[in-house]
Amino acid sequence: MSHEQIPERIVQELVPGKEITIAHLIASPDITLYEKLGLDPRSEYSKSAIGVLTISPAETAIIAADIAIKAAGIELGFVDRFSGTLIVTGTISETEAAIRAVLKYVKDKMDFSVCEITRT
Repeated sequence: MSHEQIPERIVQELVPGKEITIAHLIASPDITLYEKLGLDPRSEYSKSAIGVLTISPAETAIIAADIAIKAAGIELGFVDRFSGTLIVTGTISETEAAIRAVLKYVKDKMDFSVCEITRT
């Protein structure tokens, strides 16, 4: 009697923690980047910075967007409650202030792990 090998089945699940894994400031981005992101370069390009955050759980991006808007004079470029992506635009100082406010709030009030702000 022969025994066939039954392939092992592996199930992978995403189990998100409470964390911000990307907090990046793009200073003086090329106008093409604004266009590719679906942002209006006529109004956004003069502001000179784009902030990008990746947040888990994804719904927290809604809270982060609210914090960013209230913290600095930024514009909301994109928020996705399904992927946890948040994109904001503004001056370099406004964008940095908004990112810092989000990181501080979720770390101090929501007990999130947060990364450092990176910059290009």
